[in-house]
Amino acid sequence: MPILLIAIILGIVEGVTEFLPVSSTGHLILASTLLGYNDAQWNAFNVIIQLGAILAIVVLYWRTFWAVIEGLLKRDPVAIRFVRNVLIGFLPSALLGFILLKHIEALLGNATVVAIAFIAGGIAILVIEKLAKRSDTVGVAELPVKTAIGIGIAQCLAMIPGVSRSGATIMGALSLGVERRTAAEFSFFLAIPTMVGATTLELAKHHDEIMAGASGVGFGTIAVGFVVSFVVALFVVRAFVAYISKHGFAPFAWYRIIAGAAALAWLSLR
Repeated sequence: MPILLIAIILGIVEGVTEFLPVSSTGHLILASTLLGYNDAQWNAFNVIIQLGAILAIVVLYWRTFWAVIEGLLKRDPVAIRFVRNVLIGFLPSALLGFILLKHIEALLGNATVVAIAFIAGGIAILVIEKLAKRSDTVGVAELPVKTAIGIGIAQCLAMIPGVSRSGATIMGALSLGVERRTAAEFSFFLAIPTMVGATTLELAKHHDEIMAGASGVGFGTIAVGFVVSFVVALFVVRAFVAYISKHGFAPFAWYRIIAGAAALAWLSLR
């Protein structure tokens, strides 16, 4: 399969799945297994194009970020609490990810782990949706510190490929009494420092081979995937927030269970 076509497909997969509770990393791993290309050559690509999807959040929520910047300059308590909660939510995964980096990388090529995590995550979403207490707390800045810490700890589960970073953070938030829209938006905002950190690490580790265009996966190929994931994510995020505000997360849970079961069946028959 042509490298450019693979880049476009992976960009679409990333843009669609990054902010849905279905695991973008898991889908990219399954895509490598299904399409038959060498996933080791695309590891840096897969991480870096996530920044394209993250850029979509910056564009869609630019008014929020601008208000926070202005608020920080004026020492506004709401802006300070917003930044505090995002940083607190980010720290647990940053620290644990640094400690367990080699173990995490060892799991990234395991499609069976992804399939099992799909199913387990789907069941968890159904249970949490049914049992989670509802809350009137609206807005990232209004989250208590202990809630931000709890969501940050939940995000650490996403180090297992297939769990889903957005799924772990959103379900963690719901379990702690955060209403749906705020849970989703806090997950979006947490993605920014998380993925900027991951992308910076990948660029530092693979800079020379990317510059050389090793195996054809150079900056040009990455740029294509980046742009595609950005454009697709722009549309997906808007639709996702509108949908879950009214209908909840159960359809994503059933998708995970069906996709995970199908992946396990296909892997066992290869």
